[in-house]
Amino acid sequence: MTDSVRTLSNPEGVHRPLGRYHHLARVKASELLFVAGQVSVDIEGNIVGGGAMAAQVPQVYKNIDNALKSAGASFDNVVEFTTYVVGRERVQEYLDARTEIFEELFPNGDYPPNTLLVISGLVDEAIVLEIATTAALP
Repeated sequence: MTDSVRTLSNPEGVHRPLGRYHHLARVKASELLFVAGQVSVDIEGNIVGGGAMAAQVPQVYKNIDNALKSAGASFDNVVEFTTYVVGRERVQEYLDARTEIFEELFPNGDYPPNTLLVISGLVDEAIVLEIATTAALP
C-alpha cells in the first residue's frame, strides 16, 4: 500500500508508543476489510500450540495473512489490530514472539495501531491469543 493510502504517525502531545505500534493510522480507502478474530487453529481445525503462547503466535498471524490474501490484501493494508491475550502473565511472551514476526511483516517499522487487552479466557481454554484485524483497500 502506498503512503497516500495509509499514513502512520505518533502525534505530539501523546506519549511514545509502549510497543511496536503507531498511535494513528490515517487512511484513504475505497473499501475496508474486517477480519474476524483469528486464533491458533490450523486449516484442519486443530488447535496449534496447546496453550503455549510462543507456538500460537505464528499460527495466528499465518491465519491473518491467509485471510488478507483471500481478499487481495496484505499486511501493508492493515490499519489496526485488536489483540486479546489470556492472562497478564502471558503478555511479555506474546510481545516477544510478536517482535520476531513484526520484523518480517513490517521491516520498515510501519506498525499499525494495536489495542492489547488482557482477558480471562477465550472460546477454548487451550487458546490463549486472538487477534482481530482491520485493513484498508485502495
